[in-house]
Amino acid sequence: MSELVFEQVSVRYGTRRSGLTAVDGVSLTVPSGHVVGLVGESGSGKSTLARSAVGLAPVTAGRVLLDGTDVRHLAGRRPLQMVFQDPYSSLDPRMRIGASISEAMPRGGGTKGARARRAEVARLLELVNLDPDRAGMLPAQLSGGQRQRVALARALAGQPKVVIADEITSALDVSVQGAVLNLVRDVRRQLGLSMLFISHNLAVVRYLSDIIAVMYLGRIVEAGPAEQVLSDPRHPYTRELLSAAPSWHTPLFEETGDPGAADPEPSDPHHPPAGCRYHPRCALGPFARADRDLCRTTDPAQDAGRRPHRAACHFAGEPAEPNGARA
Repeated sequence: MSELVFEQVSVRYGTRRSGLTAVDGVSLTVPSGHVVGLVGESGSGKSTLARSAVGLAPVTAGRVLLDGTDVRHLAGRRPLQMVFQDPYSSLDPRMRIGASISEAMPRGGGTKGARARRAEVARLLELVNLDPDRAGMLPAQLSGGQRQRVALARALAGQPKVVIADEITSALDVSVQGAVLNLVRDVRRQLGLSMLFISHNLAVVRYLSDIIAVMYLGRIVEAGPAEQVLSDPRHPYTRELLSAAPSWHTPLFEETGDPGAADPEPSDPHHPPAGCRYHPRCALGPFARADRDLCRTTDPAQDAGRRPHRAACHFAGEPAEPNGARA
């Protein structure tokens, strides 16, 4: 088991004039042997943060540390693997399943020689509940759920200590998602892995995670133990995500306060608003309460560490609006 630490990580694309800061000064720890669920809407920077850890996105500031070592300085095998969102594009369509898994294995060690590698492929396929005979098939011959199991086996072939799972169920049928999630939970416990699990589905995150971090416009706005964050959210955006999650007792379409009180759309990430980045949408902010100009001028992330759940909100201690406004 290993600890993964994002230390004031920023990722920026483009030029200084027309660039985009997709991740802005994020600090997040995945403790050894734990699952951290990272949630947020599309475009919040979740996948970019994950890609920065495996070298697929440029870290323009800060560091990503694995057991205290900058991942950019790791030599040879990297004990950090990623499972991607789309099982249809994450596997080479011309490479057979066994060869794809074998390619990810470290050279030497216990998998030296063709026979040992075939045996290890068979073991990994059985670990993810696939018949070892699937090793001779091409990805096109498998279903989406089977391909995602192969992608997980391929990640495990690298003998990782930390696994990053990026929206791994979002492209799958609902009937398959539960089986894949159960598999991920069982394999993680069996191997004692640390995991960063990324999803926009709070039900999925609740099922798997020990810790939940909420991301908005490139920043972490709330983080803490899963049950505490879900039962007592302190940031209005977290409350918004929870209120948007469907449940059996919630009508399919429901009015949520005054639609003119705040802008329901995210701000332009190329030009994030000053002060609190969430204030144009916030039901506790200046669009709902005229006396709260502080939200427009002062960034609450500066002293988030002293608030419950490290909430990046000046009014994190206040309850949701009682009149039904979104909070």
